Amino acid sequence: MIASLLALPLAVSTAYAQDGAGFPAVKVSGFGTGALTYADSDKAEFARPNQASGSSKDYRTGIDSNLGLQADLPVNSWLSFTAQGLVRRDAEDSYGAELSWAFAKAKLADNLSLRVGRVGLPVFMISDYRNVGYANTMLRPPAEVYSQVPFNSVDGADITWQHGFGDTTVTSQLAYGKVKAPLTGGIHARGKKLAALNISAEHGPFTVRAGHATGEITIADSTSLNTLIGGLRAAGTGYRFPQLNTLAGEIEPKEKRATFSSLGLSMDWNNVVVQTEFAKRKTKAYINDTSAWYVMGGYRIGKFLPYVTHANLKIDSAIVNTVPATCPPGYPAACTPTLQQLGAGVRRLPNSGVGQGEQSTNSIGVRWDFASSVALKAQIDRVKPKNGTGLFVAAQPGFNDTVTVGAIALDFVF
Repeated sequence: MIASLLALPLAVSTAYAQDGAGFPAVKVSGFGTGALTYADSDKAEFARPNQASGSSKDYRTGIDSNLGLQADLPVNSWLSFTAQGLVRRDAEDSYGAELSWAFAKAKLADNLSLRVGRVGLPVFMISDYRNVGYANTMLRPPAEVYSQVPFNSVDGADITWQHGFGDTTVTSQLAYGKVKAPLTGGIHARGKKLAALNISAEHGPFTVRAGHATGEITIADSTSLNTLIGGLRAAGTGYRFPQLNTLAGEIEPKEKRATFSSLGLSMDWNNVVVQTEFAKRKTKAYINDTSAWYVMGGYRIGKFLPYVTHANLKIDSAIVNTVPATCPPGYPAACTPTLQQLGAGVRRLPNSGVGQGEQSTNSIGVRWDFASSVALKAQIDRVKPKNGTGLFVAAQPGFNDTVTVGAIALDFVF
């Protein structure tokens, strides 16, 4: 896999096609990363958010590797079409292809444009190019922040307005739509009535960005979650514990309101590179309310850019376990074991699922732009889970270790 990815820039170049009938030219471009990743723990697996498996004392190519292709078709001065496909390891335990973007773009005015179709969901500082390793300083976006929203795009529309105020350029983007995204474990998250507003201001080497997103979230096909919710309702009705029925309704992720707010800053000035984001997630279901942030600083020395990063993810509030520890005297013998099993299931929720858990990461890395459109990166992370397994997958009982992760990656665009 690594060899084929590294060979692509040599085999594929930016392509233009135009037939003799005078159809518009199609521009084909792309990006990719060939990477090798290793984690030094045999008690849990390190993976990117929403990956089904990762590294556990073995070298993996699939964690940080991907390949993307994009086709742009300009029809005239105001209308164009764009499609982008991405191959990577995500929710399934194998490489899979996905249609990241597919939209028509209309230029309504010099500073106003409309896109209709599948468009990126603008909730992060680097939402539009988070999968383009070459466009980012770090080897991977910090999972503490970027695990908090499982959606990359929406099927709907967005409108973008851009205007210059002296030396400052302000861009605002409003997106609306729906989405269905696969999650690990063969389940899916659905979002509807999703609305996201993104506003950024660029002034020379400085960029400030603020965003807010809201929508209704549903996860309906999780067998374990449905079993827990059904058990709570059955016990609440059968054993006359009404708080269990209430708890089941609070846990159930069925058209529950969720919000995500973020603030970011970046700077590239006099060889000093800084990037930081702060984000808060709130939901009305079992999914944790969280605060997450990171800060990255680096200094460019010729073609080399060494950098350090610190990231943190904290649970602000989680579902309150109201399952009684025991049943009162006179209840059936099966009552207390049933409640104990249900209570254990509720206690696992804050650390179960994509983007659940708490952890912090300290990273050091270097980027080397040794050739045109190609960069080599190396990064070492020290990941410390808190109050559980953090964002690790396939963790063994009792795992709470600090894990060292090393990776080397070759990023390219063509």
